[in-house]
Amino acid sequence: MTAQQFVSPNEIRARFSHAMSDMYQKEVPLYGDLLELVAETNRQVLREDAALAHQLQITGEIERLAMERHGAIRVGTPAELATLRRLFRVMGMEPVGYYDLAVAGVPVHSTAFRAVHEDALQISPFRVFTSLLRLELIEDPALRELAQQLLARRRIFTERALELIVLQEAQGGLDEAQAQEFVEQALETFRWHSRATVSAAEYQRLHDQHRLIADVVAFKGPHINHLTPRTLDIDRVQRAMPGRGITPKAVVEGPPPRRRPILLRQTSFKALEESVDFIEPDGHAVAGHHTARFGEIEQRGVALTPKGRALYDRLLQATNDALQAPPSEKNAECYNQLLAENFQAFPDDYATLRDQQLAWFRYYPTECGLAAKESLDKHSTLEQLIAQEYIRFQPLVYEDFLPVSAAGIFQSNLGDSRHAQYNAASSRAAFEQALGAEVIDELTLYQQTQQRSLEACAQALGLGALAE
Repeated sequence: MTAQQFVSPNEIRARFSHAMSDMYQKEVPLYGDLLELVAETNRQVLREDAALAHQLQITGEIERLAMERHGAIRVGTPAELATLRRLFRVMGMEPVGYYDLAVAGVPVHSTAFRAVHEDALQISPFRVFTSLLRLELIEDPALRELAQQLLARRRIFTERALELIVLQEAQGGLDEAQAQEFVEQALETFRWHSRATVSAAEYQRLHDQHRLIADVVAFKGPHINHLTPRTLDIDRVQRAMPGRGITPKAVVEGPPPRRRPILLRQTSFKALEESVDFIEPDGHAVAGHHTARFGEIEQRGVALTPKGRALYDRLLQATNDALQAPPSEKNAECYNQLLAENFQAFPDDYATLRDQQLAWFRYYPTECGLAAKESLDKHSTLEQLIAQEYIRFQPLVYEDFLPVSAAGIFQSNLGDSRHAQYNAASSRAAFEQALGAEVIDELTLYQQTQQRSLEACAQALGLGALAE
């Protein structure tokens, strides 16, 4: 079989994203309401802001806007995580970044599976934030043993999904029929199951240790716990949610509102209480409920360089130090005020962000530059070409997550006010061992994308190398 007969991993990812969205809308109807609200908000913003619409047109972001953006799942064993890595690779997704959420009282560590090249992201920007339960953080030895036994018994992948992964690895791709079957089979791993694998008493013990532990351990599979569309104005969405019968969380995670958004901001509605059947030792079912799945919305801004991330972290830490408590409904107004005050120190225009090397950008030759190609000084610098309007720059969208933001979403939507601190050290090496691969450094990916855009400009304008 030749490569020309294989379906592109990017196309498989796009199909899977759409199938996941359709399934989740049926499972969580409020998610469909969120999609409608976000689509309406984005149309309003684009009508009102011609400059933003033009920017998104230049970068291709406008074509990606309505696509599904990200989901999140939680698995319980190294074997489950390692197989997920192979499953996502069929869809052209690699593990990017390491996130230790134990410092925020969430007993998991995580990575984001996503495409790594800007061309692939343009076709489908779908990503899955994937967390592995840290069993060693379960304090009760008997409960830890119970969790290990329960996880060892379950099989979260269908036999056919595993066969198709092996087939793809052996032949280098999947044909049309195989790709369609793969999407259908892979989807089963993420489906909600209302029948627990534990008794009501076992569930309560797991739940009392941590809500998330119960969510990971007590079910047949790692059901998708949220999907997240992308908005151009998250504050407008936040204000509009109550009018749609959706109660938003009190505080938008991430940086404050800005003219030029940076990194990632997220809001959501709190987790749903869903009916569950617990299976008692004698085999009969006992009705109960479980709270885990929620709806989330994101607004993405420009990706920050290491220098920009350091400034962001410093300003966020100063805000948290001043607040002296986790952000909540009680202190939301104070938190937002402190956040806005502290982030006045972060430049809010793209030119300054670029000049101070706080953010990553993509560079494009202009029509004027292409028209002047033959007469250009071959020794021109990048700054000269920008000043002559022969090259323009646009923000490089942030494709990843924030540890603090992710942890805040986990805590707030699980309704967990007990911000327990785990004393265990961050364990990237252990995570990568479980994963079966090293995670990719996201900052390196942004640097590579920026550099490729400079090389493309130099080639289009007939110049030598251009350096940022």
